Amino acid sequence: MAATAAANGRFRHLALFYHGRGEHLAALCAFIQAGRARGEAVFVAVPERKAQLMRQELGEDSAQVTLVDMAELGRNPARIIPAVQAYAGKHAGQRVCCISEPIWPGRTEAELQEATRHEALINLAFRGSPVTFLCAYDSTGLPGSVIGDAAGTHPAVIKDGQATASAGYLGPAVFPPRCHRALPRPPAHAEALGYRDDLRPVRRFVASRAKGAGLMPPRIPDLVIAASELAANTLRHTGGGGTVILSRPGPVRQAPPPACTCACTGFKTDVCRGKYRLGTGAELRQPVRLLGAALAPIIGVPILPTITKFRSEAWCS
Repeated sequence: MAATAAANGRFRHLALFYHGRGEHLAALCAFIQAGRARGEAVFVAVPERKAQLMRQELGEDSAQVTLVDMAELGRNPARIIPAVQAYAGKHAGQRVCCISEPIWPGRTEAELQEATRHEALINLAFRGSPVTFLCAYDSTGLPGSVIGDAAGTHPAVIKDGQATASAGYLGPAVFPPRCHRALPRPPAHAEALGYRDDLRPVRRFVASRAKGAGLMPPRIPDLVIAASELAANTLRHTGGGGTVILSRPGPVRQAPPPACTCACTGFKTDVCRGKYRLGTGAELRQPVRLLGAALAPIIGVPILPTITKFRSEAWCS
């Protein structure tokens, strides 16, 4: 198929629009085998049930491929870019082929928003790098709006086995409109705490409310750290402080997420160019893109030119 042709140049970012499980398996395995034949390091992140089918199809060759569960890695889409960067770092001097499925039927609207933003950021994070991204999209199971957004975030698309330039591509620094939708307002019963210079009250507030909301004890520190780091970065990068808002959308028996929202003034909303790795405050240029690795899913959107709102959720499971 045209998609398996050797890469010309350095960075490539393609969307594969597939129809059904059979085409998904055949196309991705062909892409993997072609990459291996060219001596590329291959990283695959798809939902585990599909990864199992790929292991069976590849047989012994699957041992030469890094296969991870996207349902876990992509629980927070902000974790995907650092994971691929780390993998590429381990294979310095070798071209990397990354096969990814960050969006699948059943993703929530908030997850779709952040996963779409992640797809756009790939074009900046790996620009000029010897990396090929092939991102799979279920064209029969996903809404047309999602497929349209994929065409907007990928310079090239593969349909019916043919790779062509995407007529809908928006450019490397442009997000589809979905990425700019406002987060929903917190419910009326939400509790809020303002902060300006001392984060100890923030940590106590989040820990006590998370416990009262029924969050499992091992997950409480995750939410506390996520909220504390978001708040710390509002202080580090702005002069206006912020407000942390905690709410639980539904009854505990439905395993809802206690949602932590931080609204901060003066925060930069410029796209972070290449600064995606976790690390010290000096590296945190847009922490909503960075923080969530191994913590709680984080969603962030600008709500005014000088105000950015972030939300971190941790499920009661």
